[in-house]
Amino acid sequence: VIRHRDVRAAYYGVIDKFRLQVSEQSQRKALGKKEIIATLLPSAKEQQQQKEEEEKRIKEHLAESVFFEQTLCQPENRTASSGPSLLTVFLGIVCVAALMLPTLGEMESLVPLYLHLSVNQKLVAAYVLG
Repeated sequence: VIRHRDVRAAYYGVIDKFRLQVSEQSQRKALGKKEIIATLLPSAKEQQQQKEEEEKRIKEHLAESVFFEQTLCQPENRTASSGPSLLTVFLGIVCVAALMLPTLGEMESLVPLYLHLSVNQKLVAAYVLG
């Protein structure tokens, strides 16, 4: 077991060599040897932190350079895009209208028969609305 006791970011990328020699216990003569090259790398967590820090620095730099280039039109775009989209509002209105239509089997309604919805169709409309 080989352990690196002094792990620091300054040692990342440093190449170390280890030599393993195999010999019999009673003799000093080596039966074989092997050199192993090892490089200290940061853990996946540390690499992720380094990437996040680098991205944060880049964003800060871009924010500083873009700050002076902003026009008055950009804040108006932000307020216009906030809130529910037009599609969401339309879908909500359609679902409410579907729930207000009569159910199949109701005979005493003024609504044409092709606008009568089944219970399952109304359940779908209620689910989408909810």
